[in-house]
Amino acid sequence: MRSHGCGDLRADHAGQAVQLCGWVDRSRDHGGVIFIDLRDRSGSVQITVDPELASADASLQAAGAAAFATASHLRNETVIQVQGTLRARPAESLNERLATGAIEVLASSITVLNAVKGTLPFPVSVHDEENTREELRLRHRYLDLRRARMNHNLRLRHRTVQAIRAFVEAEGFIEVETPVLTRSTPEGARDYLVPSRVCGGEWFALPQSPQLFKQLLMVGGLERYYQIARCFRDEDLRADRQPEFTQLDMELSFVNQEQILELNERLIAAIWKAVKGIELPLPFPRLTWHEAMERYGTDRPDTRYGMELVTVSDLVADMGFKVFSGAVAAGGSVKVLPVPGGNDAISNVRIKPGGDVFSEAQKAGAGGLAFIRVRENGEIDSIGAIKDNLSEAKKAELLARTGATPGTLLLFGAGDTATVNKALDRVRQYLARDLALVPKDRDNDRWNFLWVVDFPMFEFNAGENRLEALHHPFCAPNSADLGDDPAQWATTLPTARAQAYDLVLNGLELGGGSLRIHDSALQRQVLQAIGLPLEEAERQFGFLMEALDMGAPPHGGIAFGLDRLVMLLAGEESIRDTIAFPKTQQARCLMTRAPADVAPKQLEELHVASTWVEQED
Repeated sequence: MRSHGCGDLRADHAGQAVQLCGWVDRSRDHGGVIFIDLRDRSGSVQITVDPELASADASLQAAGAAAFATASHLRNETVIQVQGTLRARPAESLNERLATGAIEVLASSITVLNAVKGTLPFPVSVHDEENTREELRLRHRYLDLRRARMNHNLRLRHRTVQAIRAFVEAEGFIEVETPVLTRSTPEGARDYLVPSRVCGGEWFALPQSPQLFKQLLMVGGLERYYQIARCFRDEDLRADRQPEFTQLDMELSFVNQEQILELNERLIAAIWKAVKGIELPLPFPRLTWHEAMERYGTDRPDTRYGMELVTVSDLVADMGFKVFSGAVAAGGSVKVLPVPGGNDAISNVRIKPGGDVFSEAQKAGAGGLAFIRVRENGEIDSIGAIKDNLSEAKKAELLARTGATPGTLLLFGAGDTATVNKALDRVRQYLARDLALVPKDRDNDRWNFLWVVDFPMFEFNAGENRLEALHHPFCAPNSADLGDDPAQWATTLPTARAQAYDLVLNGLELGGGSLRIHDSALQRQVLQAIGLPLEEAERQFGFLMEALDMGAPPHGGIAFGLDRLVMLLAGEESIRDTIAFPKTQQARCLMTRAPADVAPKQLEELHVASTWVEQED
């Protein structure tokens, strides 16, 4: 139906007869000559409809007149076919912003392939800069996909996957598909459950990741596996989360942690080179989990700007200001967030109750923020009893530790360490945006990659009064922390570090992984440590333990969130803008109106019934 793509035509095609198909991006009638911007996935080109210039031949003039008559009634987004001759544009009408801006197609015929029969819910034209509400874009996603932004993002996603496949397959990885219908297991987020019709009363779960299957592939001797895997989690949603998402999943045998990190650094560098044309410096920096929490209050720090946290618990442990000394006495911490130039940028009102900075700390669970302002000659101002209870020696030590100079604002968090970290991390990120320390341009080229390593094996779940795996219960503990005596594992495991690692980019987790447990006795011990009785562990994971006893090699792996990776490459703020048909934050598809009711007969066949009761307003 067409000889060329609209965006593929160039000046060296001039004089050729062409046949094009696409959508009317917009049309303009300039005193008897109609100009149409015709768009397809390759780009757009100008179509000129001028019956007076079509030909000296009467029959061709008639065809040109017919084309003009058709063009005069075209609506935007109508699908048409155009026949004509390519020619150079007059010098005064060149459009240097378009790849096709030096040429145009003089139309001899226009055929309407499909007309727009209703009112467009929003303008689609690449020339239209209107900000359309996201709900409207998702409701009519098929129209949104025609826009340059989504077209660009999906093409970028495709190039990213191409770069991944090229790299991993050159490194000897084999792509294997793992099951989508599997069994529900404890830990992690909620599962999406699928009732079985043929096994009444029993349920499949959609996979949160291919974790166990990829480990079994290593037991099966494949040694290097990868998959662009679809995963599902029934969890609360944010801008960078979806109920169904895609990840690059990898697993390797006979490797140590250093080899996995080095391989994945080269993978990320290959992606950035192929997609962005950027050479990333290798190796990436590394921080232990403990260092990250001490310096930033989070295990996924944004290192594009400073304002690192400073622990001052020892300086204030015995001071008369009870908010500080009481926090230390209770086993908590006192930390400082230094804000250079904060004296001028941040008023007292913003830090006090009702202020925006105070509110950010409060949202993270803190009762508030104490503060000191550093003035000229190292003098300090504060509200309350901080200044009066700080000796000259400790004041000097505080300024030295924090690197504070005149004009610096020191924000203090005091309380249990987890809350202090969470509050100051949130305030740090908020102020970095407020003070324009974070680049806002879509083509941000500050790519601050960071490996965070040496995570704890477990964290304490106070609500359930038990340990739970910080990553998942299949991570291998650090052998130096574990010890060689299996009889001591119950004692050494709770405080052991995991051989786990996360890759962080500009404050977002790109992916994470670990070396895996390949000894069944140790795997049983870890499952017991998270409160899973031995009998239940066998019921849930007996197949894994049995496999580990059949000659399982040492192995490890990693998974990257593909949607988030593409979001960062595209300079978007939401992964919904990198997915063709995403869900909303309420896990709904506005276009297909899913989820939806089903017929009672379908529920009967599945041996289930709904207990849902519509909530009254």
